[in-house]
Amino acid sequence: MADDRRNADEQNNPVMQYIVNNPEAFAHNLAKMMENGGKALAAYLEPREKGEASSQTPDELTSVVKTLAQVGEYWMSDPQRAIDAQSRLWGGYINLWNSSLKRMMGEPSQPAATPPPRDKRFEDPDWNDNQFFDFLKQLYLITSNWAQSMVSEAEGLDEHTKHKADFYVQQLSNALSPSNFVLTNPALLKETLASNGENLARGMEFLAEDIKAGHGDIKIRQTDASKFALGKNLALTPGKVIARNDVCEVIQYDPATETVLKRPLLIVPPWINKFYILDLTPEKSYIKWAVDQGHTVFVISWINPDEHQAQKSFEHYMREGILSTLDVIAKTTKETKVNAIGYCVGGTLLAVTLAYMAATGDDRIASATFFTTQVDFTYAGDLKVFVDEEQIAILEKRMAERGYLDGSKMASAFNMLRSNDLIWPYVVNNYLRGKEPFPFDLLFWNSDSTRMPAANHSFYLRNCYLENKLSKGEMEIGGQKLDLKKVTIPVYNLATKEDHIAPPHSVFKGSSCFGGPVDYILSGSGHIAGVVNPPARGKYQYWTGGKPEGAYEDWLKTAVEHPGSWWPHWDAWLRQQDGSTVKARKPGANRVKILGDAPGTYVKIKA
Repeated sequence: MADDRRNADEQNNPVMQYIVNNPEAFAHNLAKMMENGGKALAAYLEPREKGEASSQTPDELTSVVKTLAQVGEYWMSDPQRAIDAQSRLWGGYINLWNSSLKRMMGEPSQPAATPPPRDKRFEDPDWNDNQFFDFLKQLYLITSNWAQSMVSEAEGLDEHTKHKADFYVQQLSNALSPSNFVLTNPALLKETLASNGENLARGMEFLAEDIKAGHGDIKIRQTDASKFALGKNLALTPGKVIARNDVCEVIQYDPATETVLKRPLLIVPPWINKFYILDLTPEKSYIKWAVDQGHTVFVISWINPDEHQAQKSFEHYMREGILSTLDVIAKTTKETKVNAIGYCVGGTLLAVTLAYMAATGDDRIASATFFTTQVDFTYAGDLKVFVDEEQIAILEKRMAERGYLDGSKMASAFNMLRSNDLIWPYVVNNYLRGKEPFPFDLLFWNSDSTRMPAANHSFYLRNCYLENKLSKGEMEIGGQKLDLKKVTIPVYNLATKEDHIAPPHSVFKGSSCFGGPVDYILSGSGHIAGVVNPPARGKYQYWTGGKPEGAYEDWLKTAVEHPGSWWPHWDAWLRQQDGSTVKARKPGANRVKILGDAPGTYVKIKA
């Protein structure tokens, strides 16, 4: 009866939602929160006291301050300019104050600022219905929009500096959102009071666990990792490891059809992430789907490197990865021609290898498919924020200490590209709401980070992102100067429309680098969902059009939209190159030794 009465009171008086219902329990949970907070602090300090983690101010923070200082210098160098900027901000505040006063007096009023349509941070009704929280929301939006405009309107800055400043301001704005704090988020505040602070006590316990798991840094849990295991409910497509070296394992998958395409299919995944993004559950698995269509599928599974791979360069990954795997495929299938797929940086390596093979007269790869791959890095997107001489020097110094870049650093960089999706919702859910994240296979894969070998990563950043040598014909590998124009085999070049890692116009520009016929295909969604889009799900769409020439925007205007997955379109394209079939091939043929079951051992090495 008492609970019913309380619920009725809350409905009649919304203020009741913000009243502590059990002060004694609330005080107990606050004490527990402080105790768990001490554990979190101890988990942070312990590795620093032991010298296992740095206690110094990160070099990255210095770079942020220097970049934003250049923006501030532009506005402060001219007194009138500074006054105009301040007036604009205060004008926004005055509009907010006036609209709030009108609302208090019951008069019609228009909000001074509104969030973007897809912004999930302000979904609770009280962000609009409660005038206090509506005021906070608009105050934040006015301030953050003003800060972004200060960057975009700053003149005299080079494009890279402006890009960095815009990115840093966005990160600060995302971090300071009122949705990230208990007292300024109505949903969080209601939940805290309703549970008498139990959520905060649990959340602080989770924070201590995540700092300990990150060895002194926060390793934000994005999913319940205990619900997933490779070979048990992920990466289930049957196959065998048929080769292994210091760089990779080679997996050949069991056939699912009586006959298969004559040309085997080689998949070169990125080593920045693990290959099983293409083999999550059977319903989502691109690898399983390709096997079911009658392809003999081989996949390179890169090692999660440590100090032993410190000197493994891009050339080593080419020779011991792709070229070595081509030898293995030829031995076990007796075929001299293969179709190859490269995904993201795996695609960049494939393009480098193709240019090297063209220079050396090696014609074993008959067609190439690229998934969200850049070969021209002019428009390389937000990852270019992290690439300049100063930042690469910092990375190289750090990698020299261990021989590799820690996986958490790469994971953090990728998460920052979409911090409002991949960082702050989990901070709120885990540490403020005190809830375990939902088990999600894609996020388990996303958190299964990999390390970067020092020599390889330095070469990639300098030659591709910083100097863009591959597209200019200036890159040298194995004593050969690489020219993509000499790559004349058919190319299927897939981009995704909402990609923040390999933007579609960047992939489009790269299409013109090749010397043969290129089919440019644009998929809906982003870097992962746009690629891993099984036909059975009927999601998204893809566009086909004319030759990828001129401007990307002009190509898109005349492109034809098709519903659903691009996978069948790719399969049909591949069969146009050579549709002949042979009897299905099993792993271990022609005296090739089987070393173990898929997904192998390298993919299970944790960073």
